[in-house]
Amino acid sequence: MQNKPKVFIIAGEVSGDVLGARIMAQMPDVEFFGIGGENMKAAGLQTLFPMADLSVMGVVEVVAHARTLTRRIRETVAEIIRQRPDIILTIDSPGFARSVIARLRKMPEGRALIEGGLKFHHVVAPQVWAWRAGRAKKYARTFDKLYAFFDFEVPYFTKYGLDTVAVGHPIADGLIGKAAKSKKVTNEEKLITLIPGSRMSEVRRLMPLMRDVAGIIGRSGYRGYKFAIPTVETTAKYVADETAKWGVPVDLVPSSMRYELYSKTYIAIAASGTVSAELAMMHVPAIIVYKMNPITTWLVRQVIKIRWVSLVNILLKRGVYPEFLGPAARADYVMDAFGQLTIPSVREKMIDALKSADKLWQRDSGGAARLIADGVLQAISKR
Repeated sequence: MQNKPKVFIIAGEVSGDVLGARIMAQMPDVEFFGIGGENMKAAGLQTLFPMADLSVMGVVEVVAHARTLTRRIRETVAEIIRQRPDIILTIDSPGFARSVIARLRKMPEGRALIEGGLKFHHVVAPQVWAWRAGRAKKYARTFDKLYAFFDFEVPYFTKYGLDTVAVGHPIADGLIGKAAKSKKVTNEEKLITLIPGSRMSEVRRLMPLMRDVAGIIGRSGYRGYKFAIPTVETTAKYVADETAKWGVPVDLVPSSMRYELYSKTYIAIAASGTVSAELAMMHVPAIIVYKMNPITTWLVRQVIKIRWVSLVNILLKRGVYPEFLGPAARADYVMDAFGQLTIPSVREKMIDALKSADKLWQRDSGGAARLIADGVLQAISKR
């Protein structure tokens, strides 16, 4: 080809932005357009609009944000039609991705692109094994290829004819046991890392809990403990303003330095999500918490089919990380678990369990970003 292949890439949250940047790095001879955050911008993407506009989770939250999302869908479709990419690669944010594709298929210009060979690839398989199994069939109707993280996920989609490949968990590349390989964390260091999440909605809900826990530790017999919070660009100012009122000193660390922070962490108290997988891969003892809008919480309880939300607990089929979700996300419950993790034997037992999951995270095939890039380039070569 004389002209560079064009890939329209979309990421809707921090973890997708990190993976998107890695995928872009694997395709230096490709021209990229789309939506991303600071990592993808550093890799050369001129994002169509701020990625934060897509970082919405929960039924009530999405409804409240509907006008912005609708506008962003229209803008994205218009840009795709203008750029005429060879392939669209979406990373997580499935609701937005499917809405964009559906709108494209309804428009004459969009249908012309599809008839001309435009393909839709998606990264991150929905957890159909946990809830809403019918999504597998919808994905098969929407996408041409799906990149799942784990082998056990593949059959849920291939049975509907969707080309699905397991690439391993992308954050496992170079991360397994990283904390253990760096300096050894000792009881004397007592660095407590509080991780309220990356979305503003979840940060607002979890910061009061983090404040209460830090206050209890600061006032109790747990002397000498220090606190740190990793921050992302969309929530950094809010977190700084809130922690300034806490009465205990808190170090704010940019998200780009979070792995160094985790490697020094004695105990983490973290929002449910990708960060719990990062902590597990680094063998960091942690307590998982989460709060949602009460209506969203009720709806989730009606349909969820699994006992745990932390991926390491699901993979190992046991409660390695304590989880306090919804109404159970209370400072007294968290402190009970915290007290247990200050006991050396309990702490070491958790770390041993985390190590036993290492083989489940990763594939020996060049890493997830490389495998995804190979799939994209192969699809482009077939046009």
